[in-house]
Amino acid sequence: MSSNADLIISTGFQQNGLPVLITPPKGNETADQVNRKLWQIYSDSIRKAAASHLSVSGGVLFRGFAGEQTQEKFCNEFAKLFADHLLSYEFGSTPRTDLGDGVYTATEYPSHQVIPLHNEQSYTLNWPLNIWFHCVVAPKDGGETPIADSRRIYNKIPIDVRQRFESKKLTYVRNYGNGLDLSWEQVFNTDSKAEVERYCRKHHINFKWKDGAELRTWQKCQATAQHHTTKEWVWFNQAHLFHVSNIDLATREILLDVVAVQDLPRNVYYGDGGEIEESILAEIRGVLEQETVYFPWQQGDFLMLDNMLTAHGRSTFSGDRKIVVAMANAYSQPL
Repeated sequence: MSSNADLIISTGFQQNGLPVLITPPKGNETADQVNRKLWQIYSDSIRKAAASHLSVSGGVLFRGFAGEQTQEKFCNEFAKLFADHLLSYEFGSTPRTDLGDGVYTATEYPSHQVIPLHNEQSYTLNWPLNIWFHCVVAPKDGGETPIADSRRIYNKIPIDVRQRFESKKLTYVRNYGNGLDLSWEQVFNTDSKAEVERYCRKHHINFKWKDGAELRTWQKCQATAQHHTTKEWVWFNQAHLFHVSNIDLATREILLDVVAVQDLPRNVYYGDGGEIEESILAEIRGVLEQETVYFPWQQGDFLMLDNMLTAHGRSTFSGDRKIVVAMANAYSQPL
């Protein structure tokens, strides 16, 4: 069942119109409808609203459509209004739990850790074009999923920095199996070395097996990208997140006492192998901070992002928090 009733759309919910807030009409639902999943009732209007606003704002927040009994599986059902097939989380860089049917927990880092802004899987040549977040349990304090317009970031990065990154590109280096980060079995969803090698060759990822069944991979990737439909340029990389300078100095010193630089769980270099200047990464982080938009989660919220136009992260929080994620529409960057 669907309705053509006008939804309530606010482009002034947060700064720069990101995200657009969409809520159901008020006061005309039947008692039966109130207890149902309103996104099913208004599915046609929801799809039309997303088509109108997502490529302009980069993010749409659907609030008030999940009813009182929100569940993890709702993320799958809502995302399938827009995509028949949801993606699996392949070549991931953070711990998540597979909840089935294309739904995963958000990154399972401790609540005191900040996750910097990033576009999902922008450290690879393959990424989802769309990502959905569903709030099953809203945190009592903090725990926002901050977002930012990747077009505005691109335009605010100093032009000499941007040109350097674009011309050199970036090489991401990862080491697995040393107990300091995800194992290669977790990242590649297999315990077969042959399967890992097939995946790497298919996706243009260089690899080397080290002593003790440990693995190193490295891949040269983009620093910026052109949106596939709007043709706008976006800042699209995770240099600031992968670089060792993202780790606080005390922890970094401890880590480097345990492993050599080349064996760090993750690091990033210019595409020619040169070191990225920490001062430049500090400039980039400053721009990201300036462009960050925060809003508090409410139980039942669905946040839909264009993964190229909008970056996301996570704030620290206290108490319970449960955000689940789905992704769709795979895209491969031409070499």
